Amino acid sequence: MALRITKRAKANQAMIPDGPVAASEAVSLLKKFKAPKFDQTVNVCMHLNLDTKQADQALRGAISLPKGIGKTKRVIAFCQSDVSKAALENGAIKAGGEELVAEIEKGWMDFDVAIASPDMMRVVSKLGKVLGPKGLMPSPKAGTVTPDVAKAVKEYSAGKVEFRADTFGNVHAVLGKMSFPEASLAENLEFFIHAIEKTRPASVKGQYVKKVTVSGAMTPGVQVKFVSAVAEH
Repeated sequence: MALRITKRAKANQAMIPDGPVAASEAVSLLKKFKAPKFDQTVNVCMHLNLDTKQADQALRGAISLPKGIGKTKRVIAFCQSDVSKAALENGAIKAGGEELVAEIEKGWMDFDVAIASPDMMRVVSKLGKVLGPKGLMPSPKAGTVTPDVAKAVKEYSAGKVEFRADTFGNVHAVLGKMSFPEASLAENLEFFIHAIEKTRPASVKGQYVKKVTVSGAMTPGVQVKFVSAVAEH
């Protein structure tokens, strides 16, 4: 039985451009699509020329977007007692050492991001089986293991965007909300694209960025014209 396409879906499909368009135009088109009544999350997907089986091409990191993403995160910090006060002042909901580890071991998990200072990882490592499967284990690659705990807490509390390349070389990230001004979404989009471009592994040959698509949670994707900000290798 053929799937029935709604009037909204048909109307939106008719508005999709034939090819890639500039970032600002892509965002403008997103806002013109017929959409549900809630404030949609706007997402970007970059298809990269990556072989994620190669250790240096298993792309992962985090980016603070210039206009934020319209969402705050619950952050905890594993740190020494002399750092805990600064972590809490910068937005951590809890900060501590072995006592915080013990609390999580007992089942408390009401947080979105865990930050740790390098010297605390020997204590935090015992939580690997609890935090690892949920993607919450602090990691140097994601910027969640850092000597500057207070700064990391502040950035992640404000909605710092984490990214990781999947098996097929796709990197997904949140850019903000549909209610953001067009200029803000376009600025976040361009910033993210160029930030990812600069993470190009040295072992990648030929074209690195293959395709960029931006979409709302309930709208079609619009392909973005990629304009390199750095010289191709």
